[in-house]
Amino acid sequence: MEPEAPESIDHDRLFKELLTTFFVEFIEAFLPDVYAYLEPESIAFLDKEVFTDITEGRKYESDIVVQAKFQGKDAFFLLIVENQSSAQSEFPERMFNYVARFWEKYHLPIYPVALFSYDQPLKAAPSTLSMEFPGFVVIQFAFRAIQLNQLSWKDYAKKRNPVATALMAKMQIPEDERVKVRLECLRLIATLRLDPARSQLIAGFVRTYLQMTRLELVALQREVGLLPREEQNIMLTLTNEWIEEGVEKGIEQGLMQGADRMILRQLTHKFGAVATEALRPAILALTLEQKEQLTEALLDFTSVADAQLWLDGVS
Repeated sequence: MEPEAPESIDHDRLFKELLTTFFVEFIEAFLPDVYAYLEPESIAFLDKEVFTDITEGRKYESDIVVQAKFQGKDAFFLLIVENQSSAQSEFPERMFNYVARFWEKYHLPIYPVALFSYDQPLKAAPSTLSMEFPGFVVIQFAFRAIQLNQLSWKDYAKKRNPVATALMAKMQIPEDERVKVRLECLRLIATLRLDPARSQLIAGFVRTYLQMTRLELVALQREVGLLPREEQNIMLTLTNEWIEEGVEKGIEQGLMQGADRMILRQLTHKFGAVATEALRPAILALTLEQKEQLTEALLDFTSVADAQLWLDGVS
């Protein structure tokens, strides 16, 4: 397997970095109607805002707020783009509060966009909010929803767009098309001819959200070798980095599993299978270095209590 994304990974930051680096390209790929009247040279990123949700007692920061001009007009509008990495029933209300806050501050037309990047659920996320009385509508609010898990990667592979290339990793991908999607992402990175930093940004994003097994990585390298020579240099550099990291991870996993087997076998021999099974979860949670230390320490254990005491001391 490739290196897993750490639990502490800041998904919002990754998405924000991608979208701010390629903001115009994002609009072009996913909001072509807005791109038709947006003046690309006019965009300016505004400072983030902090919103307090009184009902939850939590604070939220706006993700991306852009001021832009209408093409051919001396008039501005705002684009608010919020990445939502988990499904939340109250999100439309929060989106409305964002829009109200920015309307109050800037008094400019506002185009709100939600990018739903979670894997589950697959059902369409709500994108409206209303407040009504019999015969009287107080609020009828809507925002543009881009729900990646409802989009087919094949529709965006044709666009030759850097943001679409990256976000394909979060779209609908059948299990038997994973290698094909990764290959297509690599091909697009190579043919887009971006500078190295931007190429690595897209490649890193894809690697984070479309991790592959060792067998898939081998299959990917084989497929790269069948492509025209001019496309292979950049692609092989990227795949070699991925495969090297996958090999390193595989070696580490092998060492971890070997240490687990040795420790459990020795404890079972000394104290029996039942007592050892109770210690298994704590042992499996240890780092490789801690497992190496345990293999030495357990030679001095005279009871299960000694093992438990040692494990408690490193937790």
